[in-house]
Amino acid sequence: MKNPIQRSAFDSEIAEAKRYIAAGDLGAGFAHLERAHVIGQSYIMPHVKSHWLMLQVELRRRRLAAVLGQLIRIVLGALGSAVGIVPIGNTGGTNISMFKRMPIETELQNIIDGRAPGEHARRCDS
Repeated sequence: MKNPIQRSAFDSEIAEAKRYIAAGDLGAGFAHLERAHVIGQSYIMPHVKSHWLMLQVELRRRRLAAVLGQLIRIVLGALGSAVGIVPIGNTGGTNISMFKRMPIETELQNIIDGRAPGEHARRCDS
């Protein structure tokens, strides 16, 4: 990832996801994976990593359709990131179309734009 704020936020979301998943809270872990997906989906490795971990959650949930959906998303996500075509804002779960663009939370958009949390007001005044 180009900006260190985005990289740090992605890594933080992945770490939180893993912490929750290890504790058995798959729902909370998956929510952090969705945030990581939005932050990193424009880059091949972060995009694939978020789907890989979503796949692991779906395996633990024993949801075959979601497992297959994540396998497809790993392949198509890598290709999409490589050529610069991703559905911006899509959270990456199989509960929505893999092609659907979605609005991005302001906090996550600020991170993607390279602004640290709370930095928005200072930048607007500059």
